Amino acid sequence: MSLDVPETNPQDRLGAYLAEEIAAVDVLIRARMASEHAPRIPEVTAHLVDAGGKRLRPLLTLASARICGYTGTHHVDLAATVEFIHTATLLHDDVVDESERRRGRPSANLLWDNKSSVLVGDYLFARAFQLMVGAGSLRVLDILSDAAATIAEGEVLQLSTARNLGTDEETYFRIVRGKTAALFAAACEVGGVLAEASDEQVRALHRYGDALGVSFQIVDDLLDYGGASGKIGKNVGDDFRERKLTLPVIKALSAADDGERAFWQRTIERGEQRDGDLDTALAILGRHGALETVRADALDWANTARTAIAVLPRGPLQEMLHDLAVQVVSRVR
Repeated sequence: MSLDVPETNPQDRLGAYLAEEIAAVDVLIRARMASEHAPRIPEVTAHLVDAGGKRLRPLLTLASARICGYTGTHHVDLAATVEFIHTATLLHDDVVDESERRRGRPSANLLWDNKSSVLVGDYLFARAFQLMVGAGSLRVLDILSDAAATIAEGEVLQLSTARNLGTDEETYFRIVRGKTAALFAAACEVGGVLAEASDEQVRALHRYGDALGVSFQIVDDLLDYGGASGKIGKNVGDDFRERKLTLPVIKALSAADDGERAFWQRTIERGEQRDGDLDTALAILGRHGALETVRADALDWANTARTAIAVLPRGPLQEMLHDLAVQVVSRVR
């Protein structure tokens, strides 16, 4: 399937369509991130929450519930739950990665410290579980708690394989489906469960979220080797400087000659990086067509997402979810 880029931004359209509900999510987030006895909690959380994130995952929960006919209010609670889980993982990730930027701003661990980031992340996880219990569904609780465990498992797998040039594409996708796609899938699935949708529709929402999340992460990894800093919220080449084995490098490694493999061993395995190494890395990726191949993979996953929601009710929401999968890949040309 080809990539027919929507004329208008589908995420913005989705946000406008669900404006009242996403506003309620924001109100709930701000109320629940408060702390009577530890003012640092809202300070750290607000820094990240106010940094311009577009609430993609909460929007997926709201849209999934609505497209399946849900008319109650618990989808707002679950959307806030999803955002708290996501924000908690970002705080923890920045500590693990020793990151200095998040969403185009200094990271929380840089402005405060690692201890504050970890503990505030833990607080947000606790808040998330309080909110999901409020929905009164054991199935919802099972889906979201399983997602939280899967995310942590994916992060640990990534840590244990970091800078190992033997990491293959199968391992890469296992990591991505854990650390990123699991929350996308859960965000969509719980909306359908809350709406008491058919098993077929709930499975379709899960498949859509999973494929969308994989495509989203692949594109993020791709943008690191050619995106604008303002678009990706970090500096171009950060993954290379942090010695991360993302899909473009894995593909280039699979076709590397002895000289190229020695380059990756020096820069990624041993961390001996010099001026001009990023340009050399880009040249190697270009020589093997790695970036083009990675983009094709992202498009395949986006098409999988689009196909998955064919069983959902037709209308504006299905169209916006369909176009959202296209938008994810259209961030790179």
